[in-house]
Amino acid sequence: MNEQKIKDSFFRLVTIMDELREQCPWDRKQTIETLRPLTIEETYELADAITGKNWKYIKEELGDLMLHLVFYSQIGAEQNQFTLDEVINGVCDKLIARHPHIYGEIKVNDEEDVKRNWEKLKMKEGKTSVLQGVPASLPSLVKAIRIQEKAKQVGFEWDVKEQVFDKINEELQELQEVAAQNDQRKTEDEMGDVLFSLVNYARFLQVDADLALERTNKKFISRFQQMEQVAVSEGKKLENMTLEEMDAIWNRIKQQNKEGTSQPH
Repeated sequence: MNEQKIKDSFFRLVTIMDELREQCPWDRKQTIETLRPLTIEETYELADAITGKNWKYIKEELGDLMLHLVFYSQIGAEQNQFTLDEVINGVCDKLIARHPHIYGEIKVNDEEDVKRNWEKLKMKEGKTSVLQGVPASLPSLVKAIRIQEKAKQVGFEWDVKEQVFDKINEELQELQEVAAQNDQRKTEDEMGDVLFSLVNYARFLQVDADLALERTNKKFISRFQQMEQVAVSEGKKLENMTLEEMDAIWNRIKQQNKEGTSQPH
């Protein structure tokens, strides 16, 4: 690690931020409220780059996010709320305090011990619930994962994956029963229980449920667009085709993709 290069590049970013804040009409106008949606967008762009394992764009999106962090810190300083060095030193102090197995005398056996210690330390810092740190604005699927991970740290967890699978079947049965009653609210509640149980099962399988669903989304989009292309090549439109006709094309595409053919013939 070249410490001087890192210092120089970071100071360059801070200097540019100062200049933009003083001289650029757009940058000067921004507030923490106007930056918020842009930051969320940048975060999702980074997530897309990570999903695609596109290192070029990961680097680019990390830079964009870093700019936002410096931007918020600049505004914080202008409002006499905090400074950039306070932000950085704050997270450094937190990391040291929450890693006593590195910077103290605590012994750990594995990553699960680290997670449990982390939650215990946060409770000592004044939090009243292990779930208190889960952001309310997280997407529901990601939030379910984080809730379950945190609950696990205090022992609120099934013992084996077979128990979770039994719970899924139980919730599916309940969903089927309320769906037959045409009660929309109860159906939504039971559907939520099914999804929550599936997320739990994914964790036991060591599968990232959010990533798994996103990969399926991308796979569906790719196959559907290929199906549209096939229909056009055959002089047809999907809206004029029967489900059986579309399904036949879908299965051809699916088989060709399995065989390594990117485009159907």
